[in-house]
Amino acid sequence: MLKTIKELEQDILQGKRLFVAGEEELLKKLPPGNWIGGTIPYFMDEKGGITTREKVFVTEVPSSTVGTKIAWYNEKNLGNIPKDAPENGFSFVIIPATSKVHVTFAQNAPDYEGIFFKNIIGWISGVHLSDLGKVSPKVFNGETRQLSDELAIVMHCEIEKGKIPTIGIVNLFKPGKGDLLTFPQGGFSVKDCLVNGKKENFAAYLGRIKADTRLPLVANYSGAMVNVSFQAVKPEDGVVDLYAPVFEGVEYRIAEPVADYVTEFTKALPSGINTAFSCNCILNFLYSELEGKRTPGMAGPITFGEIAYQLLNQTLVYLEIKEG
Repeated sequence: MLKTIKELEQDILQGKRLFVAGEEELLKKLPPGNWIGGTIPYFMDEKGGITTREKVFVTEVPSSTVGTKIAWYNEKNLGNIPKDAPENGFSFVIIPATSKVHVTFAQNAPDYEGIFFKNIIGWISGVHLSDLGKVSPKVFNGETRQLSDELAIVMHCEIEKGKIPTIGIVNLFKPGKGDLLTFPQGGFSVKDCLVNGKKENFAAYLGRIKADTRLPLVANYSGAMVNVSFQAVKPEDGVVDLYAPVFEGVEYRIAEPVADYVTEFTKALPSGINTAFSCNCILNFLYSELEGKRTPGMAGPITFGEIAYQLLNQTLVYLEIKEG
């Protein structure tokens, strides 16, 4: 829930284990304790979507947690996260947007040993959109009160026996019925693509078909729909910048439009869930105009990217602790 700094200070001093999201200047004021945090001023509160620089969003670690360990990771040892993750539990990851660890995780996470056999969840920290290019996103280690714009912070959480952590993904986007797109080279910036097998400049292609770039590219990863969102189309340079990398040889299509995000989202939610954490994408927040609107049962930060094993875009992810 959203809290004032004074309210959160009391939680920290009481020894609560916490995930925190808020403006950098607010997080800098917090006392040391068992918490990790990231910068963002956008949230989905129980009352609806909200932008605030005055409060922070606080998620308490599930009560079934029996042990925690906080650790930093750089681009060279990110692959150790699943190795360090508890056998029964989950690892909560926060990565600063546009950092080297962000790029490295996005491009390599699917290949990390054991990544899909451990519960890895989290988000990409960001800034107010008016501060883009002026202020760097940060992450915080609450134990030491250190902050970084180049490292990932992780809290490994072991939970008691008889409890089962489950990661859920709610993605309303499905591949459309348009052209089949593949890319000869992967990455965050793309020049050429293959349109139904024929080579074409990707920026020129998007202009030719008058693509709605609010809709992401969607690929089917063994039954899971994974989005790649558009950041900027630069026809003068022949380049398209993306919020997540495309991968060589993977088949993509531009997504079908979603008529009413909140209605479709409510339909997509599994019934009877009790989430321990959730986050949703800033692009969903903006394009679906979620400020002031509720997504029932799902409250948390609005992020610059979502982590459910790997980097996701325009997706909601959540953590649920079930009985074994």
